[in-house]
Amino acid sequence: MAFMKRNLNGSRRHPMAAILVIAAGLAVSGGGYAAATAAVENVKPATAAASAAQVDEGHKLFLANCASCHGKNAEGTANAPSLIGVGAAAAEFQVDSGRMPAQASGPQMQVKPVQFTAEQIDAIAAYVGSLGVGPEIPTEEMIAANGNASKGGELFRINCAMCHNAVGAGGALTEGKFAPALVGVPADHIYEAMLTGPQNMPVFNDANLTPEEKKDIITYLKYVETNPSAGGYELAGLGPVAEGLFIWIIGFGIIIALTIWLGAKSN
Repeated sequence: MAFMKRNLNGSRRHPMAAILVIAAGLAVSGGGYAAATAAVENVKPATAAASAAQVDEGHKLFLANCASCHGKNAEGTANAPSLIGVGAAAAEFQVDSGRMPAQASGPQMQVKPVQFTAEQIDAIAAYVGSLGVGPEIPTEEMIAANGNASKGGELFRINCAMCHNAVGAGGALTEGKFAPALVGVPADHIYEAMLTGPQNMPVFNDANLTPEEKKDIITYLKYVETNPSAGGYELAGLGPVAEGLFIWIIGFGIIIALTIWLGAKSN
């Protein structure tokens, strides 16, 4: 036994023993790392391939439907702006609302029936988003109408009511342009419009209105949409001044006309 212990101790102290232990440790750890890396790499290509396929499909749709105005590389032309850097959110808003592709040039693109499927719209947005860094499509949580409606109403009146009316009923602008009514507009379109500033609308990025404040505005608009006016007929949401003027002119006009008619009839 003593002889065996001496042999074992001697083998452990052999100069090659340390090298063999280190080599075995490196082999085990390296093999484990290689196996884990292989497992991750087996997942990554599928995701990358799907994304590349979506972008490629979006590019084909863009060439067939958008390139005649925006250019083959979305660099813009004399008839339409460049789309490089506008982001997927801008493309999704314009195409999913039916504004694009445009039917004709004019002071403002009109809403019309959507011409693409949801998958095609996602592909076009993915392609435009791949051209440069820009606003991304909001998540479901970002557009959920569960914010602070009271705060949203205050923010809406400060930032939006001058064009869209205090209750989102829309309004006329100059040179044939208009701010559309926001009743019935999907929440993701409202968020994307604030984020990208389509057509005549200013951009409300996250430095101007935080994502939480955008959610509050959406919550307010959805509250107005689902709750009728407590005052009865709201005259398209023109507001108390316009409503007062209307009743003053029309209401008193009817009373005066009726008084004149009764006076003339009595004679």
